[in-house]
Amino acid sequence: MLAKAELKAAIATKNRGLSASPTDKTAILAAIARLEDYNPTPKPLEAPELLAGDWRLLYTSSQELLGIDRWPLLTLGSIYQCVRPTEAKIYNIAEVSSLPFLEGLVAVAATFEPVSDQRVNVQFERGILALQRLADYRSPQQFIHKLQNTPKLSLLQAIDFSIDRDRQQGWLEITYLDHDLRLGRGNEGSVFVLSKTHP
Repeated sequence: MLAKAELKAAIATKNRGLSASPTDKTAILAAIARLEDYNPTPKPLEAPELLAGDWRLLYTSSQELLGIDRWPLLTLGSIYQCVRPTEAKIYNIAEVSSLPFLEGLVAVAATFEPVSDQRVNVQFERGILALQRLADYRSPQQFIHKLQNTPKLSLLQAIDFSIDRDRQQGWLEITYLDHDLRLGRGNEGSVFVLSKTHP
């Protein structure tokens, strides 16, 4: 599909949005809107077989996510959004590199509730800051399995804290979904382009 190829080309060299100029951002938003017009899955929440999985972030306008790269001595690595429809859960995982042997991890677990065919309300519940080695991090899938089976990681592994559900909430709208690409828009006006990873 031409619109899909155009969007991928527009974001290919923009480092998730970190190197996108104002002109780039305008062009990318236009490419996103064009592809949304061809959404093959208008009711994505009724297609859990497509929605479920681990999605790697290709591009975002979210300054909250991109801001991780501006922390001293930290470089933002891969970012994943892992969707588990049967459990109504979303896990956001950002890999961070720093000094040798001090690779880090920022993770947030949330629940979601559908409010339309495309939109879910999201409530954040749990945050984790960790060194990948201490937390035994190997992949998003492996780490999520660990979180699901460990109510709270020890201080020797991570800083594992609860998030005030009433204060930390928002919504996410899925505006395009196929077998390997997902587009979304958030309550703060941010856009997201994600590619499904395969084990």
